[in-house]
Amino acid sequence: MAKYEKNTDVIATLSPEQFYVTQESGTERPGTGEYLDNKEPGIYVDIVSGEPLFASSDKYESGCGWPSFTKPIEPAHVNELRDLSHGMIRTEVRSAHGDSHLGHVFPDGPQDRGGLRYCINSASLRFIHRDDMEAEGYGDYLNQVEDVA
Repeated sequence: MAKYEKNTDVIATLSPEQFYVTQESGTERPGTGEYLDNKEPGIYVDIVSGEPLFASSDKYESGCGWPSFTKPIEPAHVNELRDLSHGMIRTEVRSAHGDSHLGHVFPDGPQDRGGLRYCINSASLRFIHRDDMEAEGYGDYLNQVEDVA
Protein backbone atom coordinates (compact mmCIF):
# COMPACT_ATOMS: atom_id res chain seq x y z
CA MET A 1 0.00 0.00 0.00
CA ALA A 2 1.49 3.31 -1.06
CA LYS A 3 1.85 6.07 1.51
CA TYR A 4 0.68 9.50 0.44
CA GLU A 5 1.47 12.66 2.36
CA LYS A 6 2.00 16.38 1.99
CA ASN A 7 5.52 16.63 0.64
CA THR A 8 7.34 19.89 1.46
CA ASP A 9 10.09 19.09 -1.06
CA VAL A 10 7.48 18.90 -3.82
CA ILE A 11 5.75 22.05 -2.58
CA ALA A 12 9.06 23.91 -2.93
CA THR A 13 9.14 23.01 -6.66
CA LEU A 14 5.59 24.07 -7.52
CA SER A 15 5.04 26.85 -10.02
CA PRO A 16 3.50 30.04 -8.59
CA GLU A 17 0.09 29.03 -9.98
CA GLN A 18 0.32 25.48 -8.60
CA PHE A 19 1.26 26.87 -5.18
CA TYR A 20 -1.56 29.43 -5.28
CA VAL A 21 -4.15 26.79 -6.18
CA THR A 22 -3.06 23.92 -3.92
CA GLN A 23 -1.70 25.77 -0.87
CA GLU A 24 -3.73 28.99 -0.88
CA SER A 25 -7.06 27.57 -2.15
CA GLY A 26 -6.82 29.58 -5.34
CA THR A 27 -8.44 29.01 -8.71
CA GLU A 28 -6.81 29.02 -12.11
CA ARG A 29 -8.50 31.12 -14.78
CA PRO A 30 -11.21 29.20 -16.66
CA GLY A 31 -10.14 27.76 -20.00
CA THR A 32 -6.41 27.92 -19.20
CA GLY A 33 -5.72 24.62 -17.44
CA GLU A 34 -3.22 22.18 -18.89
CA TYR A 35 -5.61 19.21 -18.62
CA LEU A 36 -8.86 20.86 -19.72
CA ASP A 37 -8.74 19.28 -23.17
CA ASN A 38 -6.69 16.19 -22.31
CA LYS A 39 -8.37 13.10 -23.74
CA GLU A 40 -5.54 10.62 -23.15
CA PRO A 41 -6.21 7.52 -21.02
CA GLY A 42 -4.73 7.57 -17.53
CA ILE A 43 -5.22 8.91 -14.03
CA TYR A 44 -4.88 12.27 -12.34
CA VAL A 45 -3.03 12.42 -9.03
CA ASP A 46 -2.46 15.15 -6.45
CA ILE A 47 0.56 17.13 -7.61
CA VAL A 48 1.77 17.39 -3.98
CA SER A 49 1.15 13.93 -2.49
CA GLY A 50 0.75 11.69 -5.54
CA GLU A 51 -2.48 10.19 -4.22
CA PRO A 52 -4.75 8.98 -7.05
CA LEU A 53 -7.77 11.24 -7.47
CA PHE A 54 -9.56 10.86 -10.81
CA ALA A 55 -9.58 8.54 -13.83
CA SER A 56 -9.77 9.66 -17.44
CA SER A 57 -12.78 7.36 -17.88
CA ASP A 58 -14.69 9.62 -15.45
CA LYS A 59 -13.64 12.88 -17.18
CA TYR A 60 -16.17 14.68 -19.34
CA GLU A 61 -16.66 18.00 -21.11
CA SER A 62 -18.90 20.11 -18.89
CA GLY A 63 -18.26 23.46 -20.57
CA CYS A 64 -17.34 25.09 -17.23
CA GLY A 65 -13.74 25.93 -18.18
CA TRP A 66 -12.04 23.42 -15.85
CA PRO A 67 -11.49 19.67 -16.09
CA SER A 68 -14.64 17.92 -14.86
CA PHE A 69 -15.06 14.41 -13.48
CA THR A 70 -18.13 12.42 -12.40
CA LYS A 71 -16.46 10.80 -9.37
CA PRO A 72 -13.13 10.30 -7.61
CA ILE A 73 -11.10 7.21 -8.48
CA GLU A 74 -10.64 6.55 -4.75
CA PRO A 75 -13.29 8.31 -2.63
CA ALA A 76 -11.15 8.01 0.52
CA HIS A 77 -8.54 10.28 -1.11
CA VAL A 78 -10.98 13.18 -1.52
CA ASN A 79 -12.36 15.32 1.29
CA GLU A 80 -15.42 17.47 0.73
CA LEU A 81 -15.74 20.58 2.93
CA ARG A 82 -18.32 23.35 3.18
CA ASP A 83 -16.98 26.53 1.54
CA LEU A 84 -18.66 29.85 2.29
CA SER A 85 -16.08 32.05 0.55
CA HIS A 86 -16.91 34.65 -2.11
CA GLY A 87 -20.50 34.99 -0.87
CA MET A 88 -21.46 31.49 -2.06
CA ILE A 89 -22.26 28.16 -0.48
CA ARG A 90 -20.18 25.51 -2.20
CA THR A 91 -18.49 22.21 -1.47
CA GLU A 92 -14.70 22.41 -1.66
CA VAL A 93 -12.73 19.35 -2.75
CA ARG A 94 -9.32 18.72 -1.11
CA SER A 95 -6.96 15.77 -1.29
CA ALA A 96 -7.16 13.72 1.90
CA HIS A 97 -3.45 13.14 2.48
CA GLY A 98 -1.84 16.10 0.72
CA ASP A 99 -4.51 18.58 1.87
CA SER A 100 -4.25 20.26 -1.52
CA HIS A 101 -7.14 22.42 -2.69
CA LEU A 102 -8.41 20.74 -5.86
CA GLY A 103 -11.60 22.61 -6.75
CA HIS A 104 -15.31 22.17 -5.99
CA VAL A 105 -18.07 19.61 -6.52
CA PHE A 106 -21.51 20.56 -7.81
CA PRO A 107 -24.78 18.61 -8.20
CA ASP A 108 -25.19 19.44 -11.90
CA GLY A 109 -23.20 16.63 -13.50
CA PRO A 110 -24.50 13.97 -15.89
CA GLN A 111 -27.52 12.34 -14.24
CA ASP A 112 -26.80 8.97 -15.83
CA ARG A 113 -23.36 8.98 -14.15
CA GLY A 114 -24.35 9.98 -10.63
CA GLY A 115 -25.23 13.64 -11.11
CA LEU A 116 -22.01 15.17 -9.76
CA ARG A 117 -19.50 17.48 -11.40
CA TYR A 118 -16.09 17.58 -9.77
CA CYS A 119 -14.74 20.85 -11.17
CA ILE A 120 -10.97 20.55 -10.67
CA ASN A 121 -8.02 22.88 -11.26
CA SER A 122 -5.40 21.44 -13.61
CA ALA A 123 -2.76 23.16 -11.47
CA SER A 124 -3.54 20.77 -8.60
CA LEU A 125 -3.05 17.66 -10.73
CA ARG A 126 -0.38 15.55 -12.36
CA PHE A 127 -1.50 13.28 -15.19
CA ILE A 128 -0.08 9.77 -15.49
CA HIS A 129 -0.66 8.17 -18.87
CA ARG A 130 -2.07 4.65 -18.89
CA ASP A 131 1.19 3.37 -20.42
CA ASP A 132 3.17 4.70 -17.42
CA MET A 133 0.80 3.77 -14.59
CA GLU A 134 2.37 0.40 -13.77
CA ALA A 135 5.92 1.78 -13.74
CA GLU A 136 4.89 4.70 -11.52
CA GLY A 137 3.18 2.45 -8.96
CA TYR A 138 -0.44 2.96 -10.01
CA GLY A 139 -1.03 -0.43 -11.67
CA ASP A 140 -3.87 -1.22 -9.27
CA TYR A 141 -5.93 1.46 -11.03
CA LEU A 142 -5.50 0.21 -14.60
CA ASN A 143 -8.93 -1.44 -14.42
CA GLN A 144 -10.49 2.02 -13.92
CA VAL A 145 -8.98 3.46 -17.08
CA GLU A 146 -10.51 2.80 -20.47
CA ASP A 147 -8.58 0.71 -22.97
CA VAL A 148 -6.56 2.49 -25.60
CA ALA A 149 -8.48 2.27 -28.87
